[in-house]
Amino acid sequence: MRPPNVIVILADDLGYGDLGCYGSTHIRTPNLDRMAEEGARFTDFYASANVCTPSRAGLLTGRYAIRSGLAHEVIQPADTTGLPPDAWTIPKALKPDYATALIGKWHLGHVAPHWPPTVQGFDRFHGLAYSHDMRPLKLYEADAGGLTEHEGKVDFAGLTRDFFEQAEAFAEANRDRPFFVLLALTAPHIPLVPNPADPTDSPAGAYGDVVEEIDLGVGRLLARLKALGVDDDTLVVFTSDNGPWFEGSSGPFRERKGGSAWDGGFRVPFIARLPGRIPAGQVSSALASNLDILPTVLGLAGRTPPADLELDGQDLSSLLTSGEGGGHEEILLFDNNHVAGLRTARWKLVARSYYRGLDIPLHALPLLFDMQADPGETYSVAARHPDVLADMRDRLARARAKYEPMAHLFPPHVAPASAADHPD
Repeated sequence: MRPPNVIVILADDLGYGDLGCYGSTHIRTPNLDRMAEEGARFTDFYASANVCTPSRAGLLTGRYAIRSGLAHEVIQPADTTGLPPDAWTIPKALKPDYATALIGKWHLGHVAPHWPPTVQGFDRFHGLAYSHDMRPLKLYEADAGGLTEHEGKVDFAGLTRDFFEQAEAFAEANRDRPFFVLLALTAPHIPLVPNPADPTDSPAGAYGDVVEEIDLGVGRLLARLKALGVDDDTLVVFTSDNGPWFEGSSGPFRERKGGSAWDGGFRVPFIARLPGRIPAGQVSSALASNLDILPTVLGLAGRTPPADLELDGQDLSSLLTSGEGGGHEEILLFDNNHVAGLRTARWKLVARSYYRGLDIPLHALPLLFDMQADPGETYSVAARHPDVLADMRDRLARARAKYEPMAHLFPPHVAPASAADHPD
């Protein structure tokens, strides 16, 4: 059997409740809803961080970002840090058989040796160095011939359509061999600039307009794959890097992007479609994470990670294709370099939160939630379940002992010595 092509569509700051198939009544997403009907939709899928850079590092490597030195906040224009050049990433793992491309936002280091993204196994890069609300902002191209910079200002309104069209063109150019595309959109991250070429007049305002444009792009992409004759050979995944920011819906969950250990910052949509291999209409409540994308892609491609590499993600390919396997026993929720919470199938322990700018440890106020009865994390039942609380605290202590010392293995961020070191 031919290894599948893979396209991972990664929205930026899209909330759990912003798609019709996840309960939205304000934003119309018929193409993503149909994609879910034709494949699998996960209800308990977590980003590996509650902000951009560490979540993307987790997705690409299958390892929590603290292992790469990228768990703290997000990379800023003056930073020189980035994903280590020796990191084992999805595109590297698929070489040499796959053609690989990153289309869209990188945000994993914009200064050598972390830049451009071709150092991490991508044959082609077309996109931005970081978030489109950061300055200076340029559009770049990179391939084996080197890095080039587009002249002029970045056209915010046209980015989503441009990125989808670039992904379609890459698929067409590589239709006769396996290909991998990380389509990392900038929408619906602010600034919200709807495309006048795709007017939708969403009931959810400008935010809804840009999400509905994403949905239009998904529809066009799936149609293009079918026209190219590679639809049945292509795994298409749709998810988000974290929860919503100033606008957008966290669904029934508490807080938003950056909100410490609360689910609203981590719980995101996850849809996977691969006709003929992923049965249609699946809805899974298994605990899963964007850390699982790397080992799952490898599993579907018939590959295994290096024996000496410890991954934090799990191969979900059997769960997707045959319903076998149950996902993770536990999911860790990082807030910067702290393990701030822990989720099991039924229980959730929140160990840190924020109040008026304070980062508050909550060990003296145990917050244990029954996620089956109270998914909004509104009432702690710690006093009623002391045995569960003790077990969750033991799990948290083990996780902190394992991961938090890794933060000291990496040097602090250092600003560039001169403007010449910056990608502008």
